Amino acid sequence: MEGDQPTSRPAAATRVVHSAGPPDPRSGALVPPLVMSATFAHGNPEGLAYGRDRNPTWELLEKAVADLEGGAGAVSFASGMAGVAAVLDLLPLGAEVVVARDAYSGTRELLAHLEATGRLRRRVVDATDPRAPEAALGAAMVWLEALGNPLLSVPDLPAWKESAGRAGALLVVDNTLATPLLCQPLALGADLVVHSASKHLGGHSDLMLGVVAGDDPDLLQRLHAHRTRQGGCPGQLEAWLTLRGMRTLAVRIERQAASAAWLAGRLLGSPRISAVHYPGLMGHPQHDRARRQLKGGFGAMLSIEVDTDAAGAERVCAATRIWTNATSLGSVESLLERRARWAGEEYLPAGLIRLSVGIEEREDLLRDLAQALALVGAGPDLG
Repeated sequence: MEGDQPTSRPAAATRVVHSAGPPDPRSGALVPPLVMSATFAHGNPEGLAYGRDRNPTWELLEKAVADLEGGAGAVSFASGMAGVAAVLDLLPLGAEVVVARDAYSGTRELLAHLEATGRLRRRVVDATDPRAPEAALGAAMVWLEALGNPLLSVPDLPAWKESAGRAGALLVVDNTLATPLLCQPLALGADLVVHSASKHLGGHSDLMLGVVAGDDPDLLQRLHAHRTRQGGCPGQLEAWLTLRGMRTLAVRIERQAASAAWLAGRLLGSPRISAVHYPGLMGHPQHDRARRQLKGGFGAMLSIEVDTDAAGAERVCAATRIWTNATSLGSVESLLERRARWAGEEYLPAGLIRLSVGIEEREDLLRDLAQALALVGAGPDLG
């Protein structure tokens, strides 16, 4: 009725379209300005002074990510790994970090380096084991992923939070694969949420940027101070591009997740594909948990185990015409890669191929996989 005011907050899919804020009050511009200045005149209304400390474009992005994650604030960094390093630097010398075996390889590599130099101690666990949360006792931080990379595991976040809370440990969740539209780790007990915005948030393989969101003002202030001191600041253009990419995040992740689910079902049981890892499949070991912790889809990533050796899996990856054989994930184009080619991923089956599903027509993606898989006799029945 005329004069009625909205009584409920708009959905995340609506808010993300308007994540850059309202039109500029002076010009009416729908797109926020890109503020490239490295320094600011004293006495300005925003209290800005020097570009290593604050930038209006960064702050628009941080506000948008904090809103989607349901947090009090966020801090942006030059890359996802810069954000990871800043979070780990919150810990005192010699502190123990429990990290999921299925965490991003770059995170595990950094933790291994910090242990080797005596900065921290680490304990790698299967975060999906029901007894694993006990590992939080004695730790200062627990590092999980909402969706594991590359096995698409799903840890029990509330159980981990209960154990981390009893231990006085910080619970950090990398939400890069799930995105804030599918999972809300802060609502499930996380203290901090980490994103490589180079992936789904940006969505176009054209930027590097990281964001850490949280509820605790003290933790956020310490992360901000770390960025200012250490200089791990994002580029202004990269922050602006991330804001632009986020405006289409909802439609991208909806299409990508739907295609990933369809591909997982079609590939399941195909000749010489011994396993399909996707939390949306009924046979996934954490499927029921994924239904509880993920809302609106099961993500745009899946992994397949091709019944071949490393060379055979590499031939599959090299033979696709639409899928690009490249690392990274979360962009509009579909990517695939044999993960055990990387140091630190040797625990994976030699024939495991990670698939990052883009926005192409899913039938084209399946046909392209089929012709590549046929090289090792593993092509799916297209029906």
